[in-house]
Parts: sequence; C-alpha cells; structure tokens
Amino acid sequence: MSEAPIVIVGGGLAAAKTAQTLRDEGYGGDLVVVAGEPHRPYERPPLSKDYLRGDADRSALFTVDEDWYREHADLRTGVPATGLDTAAHRLALADGSSLDYAKLVLATGSTPRALRVPGADLRGVHLLRTVEDADLLNARLKDGNGRVAIVGDGWIGMEVAASARQMGRDVTLFGMGAQPLERVLGPEMGLVFAQLHLDQGVDLRRRTEIARILGEDGRAVGVETTGGERVEADLVLVAVGVTPNTGLAAAGGLELRGRDLGGGVAVDRTLRTGDPDVWAAGDIASAPYPHYGRPIRVEHWQTAIDTGVHAAKTVLGSDTAFDKLPYFFTDQYDLGMEYLGFVAGPDAYDAVVVSGDVESLEFAAFWTKDGRVLAGMAVNTWDRAGDIEALIRAETPPAEDALRSFR
Repeated sequence: MSEAPIVIVGGGLAAAKTAQTLRDEGYGGDLVVVAGEPHRPYERPPLSKDYLRGDADRSALFTVDEDWYREHADLRTGVPATGLDTAAHRLALADGSSLDYAKLVLATGSTPRALRVPGADLRGVHLLRTVEDADLLNARLKDGNGRVAIVGDGWIGMEVAASARQMGRDVTLFGMGAQPLERVLGPEMGLVFAQLHLDQGVDLRRRTEIARILGEDGRAVGVETTGGERVEADLVLVAVGVTPNTGLAAAGGLELRGRDLGGGVAVDRTLRTGDPDVWAAGDIASAPYPHYGRPIRVEHWQTAIDTGVHAAKTVLGSDTAFDKLPYFFTDQYDLGMEYLGFVAGPDAYDAVVVSGDVESLEFAAFWTKDGRVLAGMAVNTWDRAGDIEALIRAETPPAEDALRSFR
C-alpha cells in the first residue's frame, strides 16, 4: 500500500485546495485527482453572480491552472468515481477501471434538489450547479425577454434573481417562508434582503408553494401555485437547496449524519472519517464544532478552502483540530455581505442586535442567545470578520451596548 497514491475525489474548490496543499506541505509521492466533470476543479460562487452575467470569463473559475496539474498531479476528468471498497483501498470508476489508494480524500460536493412537481422536466426548467448550467442559463437570460420565475429564496435563488434583474429581466421569486433566507438569517434580516429585491423590482412571493410547472409543446411557460395562481415565465430556475453527494462514502461503509444534523459524512476533529485512511472535505464534511456543541456541515466557499487545506495537512500527519468558524459571503446588486458563525434556525436565538443604519445598508447584525454572540453579519462594512470572531469566541458575553456601537 505504500506505493499507492493519495487520491482526491472531487471537482470543486475543496479538491483543488487539498491537492495544492499536499504539494505545498512537501508531499512528494504520487497524487491523483478524480474529477467527474470534464474540467479541472473549479470554484462555484461566480456561477450565480458575475460569471452568470457574463462579467467574468471562464478562466476566473479555476484557482489552479492546467500547468500545475501537469506538473504535480495525475488529473482525471470526465470519469466519476462510482464505488469505494475501503477494505481493499480501491475506487471504482465509471469507465470500468479501478484505482488503488493509500489515503483518500472525499470532496464530492453536492447536487441541487429537483422540484418534484408535474412539469419539472420541461425544457426551460433549470438547475444551477455546474459551469455548463451557468452557460445555458446565461444564454437564456440574454436571449429571452419574458419573465423569469425562480423557485426558492435561499442564497442561489436570491443571487440569480439579482443577476437576472441586472441583465434586464423581469423576475418573480417564490419562497415558502415569511421572508427570504429565513432559515439562515431569521425573519429580521430576511426582511432586509426582501426589501432589497423589492426595491430592485423583483416580484417577491412569500409563503407560496409551487404545485406545477406549466408547459406548452414541451417547454415551460409558467408556474402554478398551490393556491391556483398562474404566473407566466419563459425560464424557470429551481433553487430549493442541495443534497450532499454521500453515495460514494455510503458505498464504502462510512458513517453518515442524519438529516436532523444536516446530513453529510461524519468526520472527527481532524476531518478524518471512521476509516483511518479516508478524509472528507467541502460540502460533504460534517465536522464537530465544539464552540456550538454539535457537528455542522457547511456548503460555502470559505469552508471548501479551509477544510481542503486542513484535510491535506492531517493526511500528512498533523493532529491539529479543525477550528474555523463557518463563514460565507454574498453580493447582490450594491449589497456586499460577510457572515461568520452559526445559528441553527430562527428558533435558536433570542435577539438580533444591530449596529449602524439598516436603511442605508451599512450595518452589522449579531444573533445572540443568553447574551452570547452566535453569529455576526457585516453589510457593506468591510474587514470586520476578525472583530466578529472575537465577539463570538469571547469568554465573557459582550454587553448589548458594545454590540450596538460596533463600528
């Protein structure tokens, strides 16, 4: 087994950072990266923002260039891994071949959930996960002049709504909660994003469920709500969340988290699974977060970077615990936001404390429980992540006045 390579499975940022860090940390053995898509690993946040709008070209998606892979790794694209035998230390690939490994990092990402209603398979109904999805959606947004219907008011739905409006399209956005992003930000800050989109002309429908997608001649022409209302649309984006790609881990007998904990592959404090030669990183990794007393699975860009780097170091022998707080960002119209920390839904906090001016969209917000800061968000206020982290990790809960005067 000592002659077998380290193998990374995944086509996203976590896979790229794992590979890069292994070499940066001095690993000189064989390294194989198995990317199921026909591209070297790339990052996905631009797919709903500047790349979708045509403001960034494809090269901006790739954090590691082709020459690096030619020199440092055996990159295998377009051939997904389909099976895992942990006892034999062997991966099965879609082309019928197999690949032995000494150590394995799973960074298999996630898949958008489909909308299980009649008409979901019509032409003109889109999901967004890959660069090809974004290319097709960009072409449809540029070429059409009808209304865009977006089903789902999470981060992808909201970012695509902003991009579509910036491209001159009329948008109807459907969400099932009282406010957009309610499950992440709660109703107070969800309202901020609702007003942002209303001010930009989005037709925002709250507490609305889709019953069917309407079609003519095999193409989507609108949606119908469970209340019987019909809304015309020549393009429908389904953005109702993602499912972690844990099939390979399950095939290998690795422990998976339950849905109540967000799913994903169970890992320890070093991101190692229950198998001593297998690690998980990125969207699928459900890691312990001692600060919150529970495991958390995070689907965002920074976590892909952080877990990829950390997994690589522990593969090479480090025993350091992963201790990065969840972080994510969004850009919508003229709003830029950074968020640090974790809140397990609208019922998990006592209050949201605001510093600054919400109406002018220059403020910070803090979610608190029993006086302690669980998470903080800075809107159009930059380079404050370190200050927010200090408040979250403070041994003594900060006074509310100190949060309200946060600048």
